[in-house]
Amino acid sequence: MKPAEEHILNQPEPYQSIMLYVRSVIMKTLAVEEKYSYKMPFYYYKKKPFVFLNVLKGTNYVDVVFMDGALLETKFPELQDCNKRKRVRSIPVKRLEDLDELRFVELLQYAAEVKSNDVT
Repeated sequence: MKPAEEHILNQPEPYQSIMLYVRSVIMKTLAVEEKYSYKMPFYYYKKKPFVFLNVLKGTNYVDVVFMDGALLETKFPELQDCNKRKRVRSIPVKRLEDLDELRFVELLQYAAEVKSNDVT
């Protein structure tokens, strides 16, 4: 078993179910590489860090974090800046029902397009 997958399977419910669902949507939407970095499941798009899943201490949700989320928040206002972060933005998911899959897929595809056009 891969470390990222093992990390997800070791999460208590409801985090495990949420992470498995989000992971499946990410992996069926884009050609990403799953890695285990900074003790979290990370998804790389075109060899660049793209999105990661985290449960922050003291919270009750899975944080679905987009590395260049600041570039996406105008089109996707559901992205939040929870900790005054410069680049990253995230979607907090408390329950599976909280995540609109069609909107999330649209966000993933748009984020991939932005990442593809990034020259940095």
